Amino acid sequence: MEFLFQRFETVPEASAFIDGGRTVSYRHLVEQTEWSGDRLRREGVADGDVVAVLGDYSPEIVCLLFALMRGRNVVVPVTREAIVDMDTVLQLSEAKWVIDLTSNEPRFTRTGRRSSNSLVASLRSSGDPGLILFSSGSTGTPKAILHNMSLVADKFRRAGPSLVAIAFLMLDHFGGINTILAVLSGLGTVVTVRDRSVVAICQAIEMHRVDVLPTTPSFLNMLVRSDALNRFDLSSLKRITYGTEVMPQQTLDRVSRAFPNVLLQQTYGLSELGVLRSKSRDDGSLWVKVGGEGFQTKVVDGVLWIKSDYAMVGYLNAPSPFDADGWFNTQDLVEVDGDWLRILGRDSDLINVAGQKVYPAEVEQAILELPNIKDVAVHGEPNPLLGQVVVAKVATVEPEAAAALKARIRRACANQLAAYMLPTKVIVTDHADFYSARLKKKRQA
Repeated sequence: MEFLFQRFETVPEASAFIDGGRTVSYRHLVEQTEWSGDRLRREGVADGDVVAVLGDYSPEIVCLLFALMRGRNVVVPVTREAIVDMDTVLQLSEAKWVIDLTSNEPRFTRTGRRSSNSLVASLRSSGDPGLILFSSGSTGTPKAILHNMSLVADKFRRAGPSLVAIAFLMLDHFGGINTILAVLSGLGTVVTVRDRSVVAICQAIEMHRVDVLPTTPSFLNMLVRSDALNRFDLSSLKRITYGTEVMPQQTLDRVSRAFPNVLLQQTYGLSELGVLRSKSRDDGSLWVKVGGEGFQTKVVDGVLWIKSDYAMVGYLNAPSPFDADGWFNTQDLVEVDGDWLRILGRDSDLINVAGQKVYPAEVEQAILELPNIKDVAVHGEPNPLLGQVVVAKVATVEPEAAAALKARIRRACANQLAAYMLPTKVIVTDHADFYSARLKKKRQA
């Protein structure tokens, strides 16, 4: 990590963070990190301790994370909107400390726990800092993912361009950590936000002349279907990156029309492997090349497999998912066209109707093309005869009679989709809970 601080010291007066109404320089970032290290020692946090840190993006929390990594600690970032509850976090990580930065003054609490995990012990004995993240746990107990933070940081030894970027993806998400390291290693400026609503993000872009917006397809769908494009000056944007879930073609087409001079880049990464370099075929295409230095890819029976030099140490509470040669099954279904891939969706989202595979994103695409549709989420529902049937949960822009809307959706789907893909049930709702705290679409029943 020290190479980062050596780089920071070359531009002491440059802006590292814009946090609310204040600007924080790289000089202050270095000084605050050193102060945080002193505070950790005063409180009794020892080198190598497992420490959970609760809070959202701020210069102070990032400096605390840096100080912990300098102290070769194992860090467990947790946000207010965490996908895993705090009791589960502490149980799986065996964190000895919780540091709460949700108020002005940090609060240090000893948990009385002591780490007994062999993977953590091995990492600590190597003298490297660690990072623990969690899978979503939508299908059971979440997996605790342990990374060697020295390995994660090494990816940024080569500095990228200096950019102004919003820290959109959450602090407890690998993409969020990746954004912070990418921007700061390039001596750019991180714009922090507490509110990730469309209006708040657009206000931040306009006010701080943001270059890069790293976000999700779900957020972009909300953005292009709102009036924010006409209310705010978003002309500073040079690049919009999107990932973490399947992008509907209809949404991408709308984004392309709304931002004709902005580079649209599909990204790809997994918490277990890191974020791969990616290149979209063009702005309006869902075909993408993924890989880059330190990554290898292959497709087996329509499923993407990846081998990564930046892979996790392992799961703390589950067997290793890597095969004997170090390959990881992403469970992402893909189409292949030479070196290009099109991500179809997760195997776990697949709907099986009488033995036929239905990709939720394909049904959602057909429905999103209709007028007066604000959003849609498609999932499978158990059926005694067919195994599963397709269910579409729909929100409209303006109120519409349910019977007429359902008939319109079924007619449109029948014109585009095979019979087994048609929604058997259409649920119309005014306030559909479509998105998780990470602004990814929720497709559970």
